Amino acid sequence: MIELKDIVVKFDQFEALHRINVDVKDGEFFTFLGPSGCGKTTTLRTITGFIEPVSGTVNVDGRDITHVAIEDRNIGIVFQSYALFPTMTVYDNIAFGLKIKKLKKKEIDEKVRAIAKKVDLSDEQLEKAVSQLSGGQQQRVAIARALVTGPAIICMDEPLSNLDAKLRVGLRNELKKMQREFGITTIYVTHDQEEALTLSDRIAVFNKGSIEQIGTPNEIYNHSKTEFVCNFIGDINRLDDTIVSGLKLNPDQHHFIRLERVRVNHKADDGALYLDGIVESQEYYGLYIKYYIRVGNQLIKAIEKNDGINIYEPGEKVSVGIHPGDIMSYDVKAGE
Repeated sequence: MIELKDIVVKFDQFEALHRINVDVKDGEFFTFLGPSGCGKTTTLRTITGFIEPVSGTVNVDGRDITHVAIEDRNIGIVFQSYALFPTMTVYDNIAFGLKIKKLKKKEIDEKVRAIAKKVDLSDEQLEKAVSQLSGGQQQRVAIARALVTGPAIICMDEPLSNLDAKLRVGLRNELKKMQREFGITTIYVTHDQEEALTLSDRIAVFNKGSIEQIGTPNEIYNHSKTEFVCNFIGDINRLDDTIVSGLKLNPDQHHFIRLERVRVNHKADDGALYLDGIVESQEYYGLYIKYYIRVGNQLIKAIEKNDGINIYEPGEKVSVGIHPGDIMSYDVKAGE
């Protein structure tokens, strides 16, 4: 569907993207994930036509659109700021692209009302000025405006970042539901790991203008290919030399274990290395409890499901189990 081949983007002498290669399937929800300044938005803007690469090609369904004008790419765009017209009504904002295409008034009305219904905007809200709507409602307007022209692709640049945490989670679920209903190929940009893991079919993790790994959420999280991906996705423990030695791991590598893989007071017959520890503190989240456990010179973080019975208090002695099969290991790069 969308193929980026050896994309290089430069701003003066600075190379912002280094030979980016991505192949997005038809109907896929594909996320560009990474920290600020890593190149994810630059890649999105290259797909949509706001940035022209110095080399490489952008292909959609086998057609080279690298130098095609923005308006001729048939790509819907939802910006971080929504980029709505605040003094215009919701109806006119959604209808804007259709009017540019010079569709008949009746056809515009049918399309606007149909898409508004799909994104849960009422007839009453259609008559309001955009400035009268909440952030969540404005985001729906932005999505409706992007979808109403029937694009083959929709690109979203951090569309939930301006919303509060609770609303963000609710709209995240709705976004995925809408994407499935429309079956539209979606490119989504975010720095939020949880957002990427919950929404995506596949994820490309960016770092300093390059892609470190492309994979499913499970592959990215449980089989991180690089130390950067391993550290960027979720919380993690890097094991110290004492534990590395006890597990007979390669001392010339860095070794990591996810919090939920650490075994607190489990049975010691499962092939794991068990060490004595003391709970320093805990964080209670309801569904689970996060423990900070002192094991020798290292503070190990662990997550245990909250069963309402086995809750360990600060100062309490516990055993900490680490299984070799749960460890991700990486060669140490020169200079580290």
